[in-house]
Amino acid sequence: MEKGTLYLIPVPLGESAVSSCIPEGVIDQVKSLSHFIVENEKTARRHLKSLYPEVDQSSLYIEILNLKTKNDEIDFLLEPCMNGLSVGLLSEAGCPAVADPGALLIRRCHHLKIPIKPFVGPSSILLTLMASGLNGQQFSFNGYLPHDAHERKKQLKSLERESLQKKQTQLFMETPYRNDKLLRELLDTLSLDTLLTVGVEMSLNGEEIHTKTVAEWLSTPLPNLHKRPSIFALLKES
Repeated sequence: MEKGTLYLIPVPLGESAVSSCIPEGVIDQVKSLSHFIVENEKTARRHLKSLYPEVDQSSLYIEILNLKTKNDEIDFLLEPCMNGLSVGLLSEAGCPAVADPGALLIRRCHHLKIPIKPFVGPSSILLTLMASGLNGQQFSFNGYLPHDAHERKKQLKSLERESLQKKQTQLFMETPYRNDKLLRELLDTLSLDTLLTVGVEMSLNGEEIHTKTVAEWLSTPLPNLHKRPSIFALLKES
């Protein structure tokens, strides 16, 4: 039996118009599916309804994949694909398996020879890198920094050294309500000539992105980042 395809379906990063960040071809493919694997059922159903309001929600089969999903549950999630049905994988926001659960599911698809089709969509990480002016040839995404202030400062200095040694852009993030605190810590910790980018609410109505040296950041009013999803990037060149 021919196996179904696992489609990796992008999701808007917030309350922005779907048409501005989800290509029409992706929407057409989503409309052909009845089986989905999602991180949160409620928000996934809301997103699917925004893509095609006429959908009968009772006709959709939705299974959950999140950080609590055990490895031995992965094959159950992929049973429709093994039986010839295509399935859509949705993240909570952005691109599946990029700073998001889903990598183990996709790896299992490779093992089971289930076809995988990724669709283009919004990634705050890549959007920030694209618009930063920092090195897009060599870069690393480091996820969340340590919660402990001492350990966080140590890692920031380590990332700065690594950036200089490898000529590599270092990207990272924080929970939105701690963004203002992190920005102040960055300015207190990094060298004055280090380039620092802050990408705020990427692809949303409040989007703004700024790249300045730390010295320039210290000489200008700081943006209000409180509860605004943001990506940070640094590059130490000398």
